Amino acid sequence: MSSQIKRLSLPLSRSSRFSLLSWIGTTLAIARQRHDLAQLDERMLSDIGLSANEAQKEVNRAPWDVPSHWRF
Repeated sequence: MSSQIKRLSLPLSRSSRFSLLSWIGTTLAIARQRHDLAQLDERMLSDIGLSANEAQKEVNRAPWDVPSHWRF
């Protein structure tokens, strides 16, 4: 009796895989930007027109929590 090991793979089209990779890349970039925002002091935040409270609210958002016009 021979056994076969079947390779498990998601039934994603090439464009779906690209979209998934693109979404992951965008999500990581947003996380990095929010991390960088958390490092700014009050003077720097003032330069970009944000209060410390506004910046903290943005930093606390999940990386995938973005405006609807940013979504794929």
